[in-house]
Amino acid sequence: MLSFLCFLTVSGYFARAQETPVPKIVWKINRIDIGTVLEEQGIQTVAFEFTYNQDSVFFIQEIIPECGCTSFEYTKDTLKMGESGQVKISFDPSSAAGFFSKLIVVRGPGVLDSLFLDGTAIPYPSNLPRAYPVKIGNLGFRMRKVNMGDVFDNEPKVKFIEFFNFGDELLEKRKLSVDAPSFIQLEQVQEFVRPNERGLLKLIYDSRPRKDLGFFEDSVTIGWEESAAKAITLEVMADLFNYFPPIPKDQLNEVAQLYIQQKEVDLREISAKSIVRRTVTISNRGKKPLEIRKIQGNCECLTIEASKSTLEPGESMDLRLVFDPIGRKGIDQRNIYIFTNDPLNPVQLIVMKSRIE
Repeated sequence: MLSFLCFLTVSGYFARAQETPVPKIVWKINRIDIGTVLEEQGIQTVAFEFTYNQDSVFFIQEIIPECGCTSFEYTKDTLKMGESGQVKISFDPSSAAGFFSKLIVVRGPGVLDSLFLDGTAIPYPSNLPRAYPVKIGNLGFRMRKVNMGDVFDNEPKVKFIEFFNFGDELLEKRKLSVDAPSFIQLEQVQEFVRPNERGLLKLIYDSRPRKDLGFFEDSVTIGWEESAAKAITLEVMADLFNYFPPIPKDQLNEVAQLYIQQKEVDLREISAKSIVRRTVTISNRGKKPLEIRKIQGNCECLTIEASKSTLEPGESMDLRLVFDPIGRKGIDQRNIYIFTNDPLNPVQLIVMKSRIE
């Protein structure tokens, strides 16, 4: 009898342990990124929506913001199962500079949930010519080129480009015309940017249609219909990579693994009149085929030759490196990037150093 009671107790424990707790309120989203906000755009307001999920009643007792830079409104009615409510958060961009992430805590009977408001606030500059030193037509920019940084192929990357309208024309969002590659989209954020006002351009870079890897630089030309101003060309830089999801620990030894026998090739002193050739051995130390998706050098003076694009487990291959130093002099460094399906080290680097006489 005692054994039977113990069995019931243990069985009941495991049954409860396997039950998944049902949240009392389900948020549509608990983190909102409002992007880049200029100080003069004023208060920014977003709404967090939720649904009550219990067979009882619920009401919000308290909203606890992280700082006084945010204010709030919320549904004050008592909610029954299946009914929805919302929490509105207003943020003052004049209270921050640069990236921010504000925490807002929602408290109710049996509920203590966290909401997050993210973004980047840009204060109004005190010296306009110094803040926007790059003049292209009638527009001033902080930098001549737009650097997207690392762009992965699992989702598009967004960047906001700040500019100042030094001209005397009104720039309307609906009249913006863009000539760009298919993988780049550009739009004006504000409906209007008046003379002597700041504006934002939203650039969306989707690397998936490009189906390539490595460093790229592209031109994007913009203009406004019926404007007397000339079209403006922006240079967009990006480093494109494959995205690999996290791997469970028990599968770390089951994937493809790139091994480079010599990651630094020191040519020492060489003549500017002679082409140099070297080989570097690469291997697949994993248990799945290694796909060599791209090999990219950082100079047209460097040629890399590979006899295969796939290495089976345990297989090796020599990369043939050909360096043409003609026209160069002094200390030189060339970088060779190898892109593979090794999820732990998808991009590896070989450095070739020399002193050119």
